[in-house]
Amino acid sequence: MKRVVVVLAALLMGLTALAGCARTVDGDPVPLGAAGQSGSSDIDTDQFDRLLLECDVLPDAMIADVVAGGGFAERSFSGAICRWLVTGTTDVVSVTFNWFEWGNVNVEKETAKKLGFETENIKVASQSAFTQRSPDRPGVCGVTARAPSRGIFTWFVEPRSAPQGDPCAAPIKLMELLLQGGQ
Repeated sequence: MKRVVVVLAALLMGLTALAGCARTVDGDPVPLGAAGQSGSSDIDTDQFDRLLLECDVLPDAMIADVVAGGGFAERSFSGAICRWLVTGTTDVVSVTFNWFEWGNVNVEKETAKKLGFETENIKVASQSAFTQRSPDRPGVCGVTARAPSRGIFTWFVEPRSAPQGDPCAAPIKLMELLLQGGQ
């Protein structure tokens, strides 16, 4: 008898739950956060005609010259990150640039530290910046600075072989060129 009562109680709870889910709501479905907005859900792709503009902040040839003393820079784009594979006379170098329009230098620095990078405060073109280096990969260096308009810029340079001299020289020079308008 006790078993029948438990089964009936479970059945009654299940029917109650189904009845609660079976009601109809008036209106049209909208994406989360879009309540009160009107208009079509079609995307106007003409609004994104300059989507890759951030990858044009410096000419490809200038990037190749800075990181490899010349050569060829092959560009690719992945979301908010621009990448180049620079083939120089002696090495192949991966270069990454990002411009996070809502980024914050302090948040980026704390994130770099959490990821195991050693950071150092520097000035680039009179702008506060910091380098980030991995103890496990001594040839890799990134430089982050506040973007003049808003957000942050980061250049990251990673040669396939150990670079001669300061591994931060190339990303610092790229940041300097960028902050000075590509001059």
